[in-house]
Amino acid sequence: MHLAYPAVLAALLFCVGLYGVLARRNAILVLMSVELMLNAVNLNLVAFDVWLRDTLHAGQALTLFTIAIAAAEIGIGLAIVLMVYRNRGTSDVDKLRDTAEGHGPDDAPDADEAAAAAPAHTTEAAA
Repeated sequence: MHLAYPAVLAALLFCVGLYGVLARRNAILVLMSVELMLNAVNLNLVAFDVWLRDTLHAGQALTLFTIAIAAAEIGIGLAIVLMVYRNRGTSDVDKLRDTAEGHGPDDAPDADEAAAAAPAHTTEAAA
């Protein structure tokens, strides 16, 4: 088997995944692009394992480990995206940069509002 065919295919898959991570705004599409990049890595691991004729099949073992990590990443990632979508109403990554709700730079309280909201500590002076 020629090593160039799976290596070129893996490079193309990785580039498409990288473009998806950098250009997409939807969090679910970003997760799908990360999965595409991980599958490109898996393809390279298996191709080099076959090409090197490794008796321990280390490339295939690492591929199984990568698949397990990818499954855990998708499970946790989708749970986080769904929770953020329920709370914020959007999964647009650009709109989710500020994670603290209502604490952006435009929502900072004025000095008068901060003084009014602060608890009034009255100290009785010795009269």
